[in-house]
Amino acid sequence: MARERDIDRTGFVDNMQRMFRASSMVGGVAARVAGHKLGLRSNTGSHAEELRAVLGNLKGPMMKAAQLLSTIPGALPEDYAEELAHLQANAPPMGWSFVQRRMRAELGPEWESRFRSFSHEAVAAASLGQVHCAALADGREVACKLQYPGMAGAMEQDLRQLKRGLGVFSLVGNAIRQDEVYTELAERMREELDYTREASHLRLYRLMLADVPEVTVPAPVTGLVTGRLLTMDWVGGCSMKSVLEEQLSQEERNAIAVALFRAWYKPVYHYGVIHGDPHMGNFTVRPDGGLNLLDFGAVRIFSPRFVGGVLSLFAALRDGDEERAYEAYHDWGFRDISRERAAVLNDWARFFYRPLMTDEICNVEESNNPQEARKVLEHVYEGLKRTGGITLPREFVMLDRSAIGLGSAFLRLGARVNWHRLFMELTQDFSVEVLAARQKEALRKAQVQPAR
Repeated sequence: MARERDIDRTGFVDNMQRMFRASSMVGGVAARVAGHKLGLRSNTGSHAEELRAVLGNLKGPMMKAAQLLSTIPGALPEDYAEELAHLQANAPPMGWSFVQRRMRAELGPEWESRFRSFSHEAVAAASLGQVHCAALADGREVACKLQYPGMAGAMEQDLRQLKRGLGVFSLVGNAIRQDEVYTELAERMREELDYTREASHLRLYRLMLADVPEVTVPAPVTGLVTGRLLTMDWVGGCSMKSVLEEQLSQEERNAIAVALFRAWYKPVYHYGVIHGDPHMGNFTVRPDGGLNLLDFGAVRIFSPRFVGGVLSLFAALRDGDEERAYEAYHDWGFRDISRERAAVLNDWARFFYRPLMTDEICNVEESNNPQEARKVLEHVYEGLKRTGGITLPREFVMLDRSAIGLGSAFLRLGARVNWHRLFMELTQDFSVEVLAARQKEALRKAQVQPAR
């Protein structure tokens, strides 16, 4: 245990350096946002680019929070949201000395005897940890994800700065109140530090997608999982970036998109569970065109009532039933909604649901044009300001994040699919009571612990 405390106790100097860097970034954003709202001219685009560059080299949760915030309408000014939406980790992985210390801390001094081989170089590096390829004594190929040192302390520092930044923005932009957004982000991000919880999410997704052959979920390795080490099956595949550089046929592009749709939305509508981080680094394409799902830290378990509300709103908008739509927002968790605010939100929801309501083959750009999206969001934002603003419910955050992330992937693929039929296939015979029972049993079998 002494070794574990040593490797994860960030020093005072490191803490102070991180605090000053994060504080400077948040302060710069806050000052420019406030100045812009007060009519003062400033080069927000230039500062957004600088912010993106600094965050990309800052290991830890601040980068992950920025990625999530960039997808929530009204959470950040447009210049910042556009830059941060493309943010990816580009900090170099830590060296072999760190790997040895982490593995000793998690598995003991004889850790190497548990493996036939273990790569000295990381095969991937992200915001909270890095991945190494290894083989067990029996030859089974595995991936080992090692958490960077001091992430718990870094998490709390970054969350404090995030709360500060959202607080400043709320003083000058009251259309969307961020209290619940911050609470949701903080809880989900803290959960991502617990690799034993992520292992339970792997088990859960293997159960939920067991009858979806075009999707592979790696199995965690019993005995080689701790709070800061996750060992799982190695799954072979190519990155989406490399696949997109190939001359894929339209059928191949469509097949990847359909696999993505089912991988994300079968768990939502059958179990009330969503993978909240669908950026392209979190899945690879199998040689047969199927998908490997990776990185299960950001998983959200919805209340069955919330999922019922999502489907009720779809049906209400399809049928032009304003009263049913108003009730559906309550099921979503909107607590301060008036009928006037609901009418404003309906403009956003109609655009959001349009691909699912269009019973024809189309691509995302045809049904949800990005230029039109910007106009719709501006209209909704102004409408919410006019009607006194609204508090987003916590469960909205990950649903919105996933929808936007998947839409981006579908757009990059150029997929032409009948999204309506896929959606109806997944949601036919939906029942809140059936979902609740199915969810309870799946969580029990996968040994997923309730959120703290």
